[in-house]
Amino acid sequence: MTTVNGNFLKFPGVYLFQEIAHQVAAFKKTAPEKRVISLGIGDVTQPLAPAVIRALHSAVDEMGNAATFRGYGPEQGYAFLREAIAKNDYQDRGIKVDASEIFVSDGAKSDVGSIQELFSNDAVIAVTDPVYPVYVDSNVIAGRAGDYVNGKWSNIVYLPCTKANGFVPEFPKVRPDVIYLCYPNNPTGTVLTRDALKAWVDYARREGSVILYDSAYEAYITQPGVPHSIYEIEGAREVAIEFRSFSKTAGFTGLRCAYVVVPEELKISDGKGGQVALKPLWSRRNGTKYNGCPYIVQRAAEAVYSEEGKQEIRQTIGIYQKNAAVMHEGLTRMGLEVIGGKNAPYLWVATPEGTDSWGFFHKVLENAAVVCTPGVGFGAAGEGYVRMTAFGSPADTVEALERLAKI
Repeated sequence: MTTVNGNFLKFPGVYLFQEIAHQVAAFKKTAPEKRVISLGIGDVTQPLAPAVIRALHSAVDEMGNAATFRGYGPEQGYAFLREAIAKNDYQDRGIKVDASEIFVSDGAKSDVGSIQELFSNDAVIAVTDPVYPVYVDSNVIAGRAGDYVNGKWSNIVYLPCTKANGFVPEFPKVRPDVIYLCYPNNPTGTVLTRDALKAWVDYARREGSVILYDSAYEAYITQPGVPHSIYEIEGAREVAIEFRSFSKTAGFTGLRCAYVVVPEELKISDGKGGQVALKPLWSRRNGTKYNGCPYIVQRAAEAVYSEEGKQEIRQTIGIYQKNAAVMHEGLTRMGLEVIGGKNAPYLWVATPEGTDSWGFFHKVLENAAVVCTPGVGFGAAGEGYVRMTAFGSPADTVEALERLAKI
């Protein structure tokens, strides 16, 4: 009889957001008269920018004409988009990144889950705690995580981010091969200063580690002195891969488009006494397992960098930033301790004393018909907090706060 990959059987339950969806669905059955407002899963609500819609229509028309029809595209992404990304997101900001180092995909979640395939099965993985679940789960499936004991995986190196250390991860006592960092952070909404990020780059260079840097929310940074890209730090091109997404900047959660930057300089051990560059390996992996992001979606992403697109998308981000500010003020007024929400679309809210994160989740769902995300679902250090997102409509955001204030 065929045998299952036993690593799947180690998971303690269903994926966090699937569990939340199940519990919300059950609540709706018991209280169909209540309209549920979600401040939980980070899906956007504002429509695509007009410039993006025009680009989509134009590309669809091209697909209906034999002379302009496109079939399989390059796995790495069309040159027109990679060049636009390199110029606007990096070169215009004085950051060295070439279009040849950019790999377009259908989502950052897929990328951060797949990138671990480049590393050896015995690679030591370090993650911040709390952490975006995919970083850990993809390594569980690959067999690197060990066993799940008391809320933690035995072979994962955890970097606690708590109130005690200002939510800034400290260097681990055990040297990791791969370090996952996400800033602005999901779920805590916190950021790293330039000095703090430089310290991590220096650590990786010193220890021979690789940093997987998820900067999907960099467009929400407003604070001076906070890097938008890890490549603003000297030496980062030797040790870091960066992930970005159009989902939370341009509302592409339904279209699906993201990209990975793998610098030419980034090399690791080949296990035989030599070194191997990761860029060709990622290219080879994509050639085997991926047929590329759709042409019409890449044309839509290109429009993000037009002058109209930049202006329209900045307005949309401004709506979410205002939501975050309104939420931060409102929740604080209720007597809750709130972290984040100033450089990120996420707010990390401490639960009242005596209430754990799942308990708070159920309280606000059952009494206010509002959905949040239990912090413990992001790791043991997330207990005592819930994550709330600023991606709702302005009207729903205000109504959710009014409901919460009553309880």
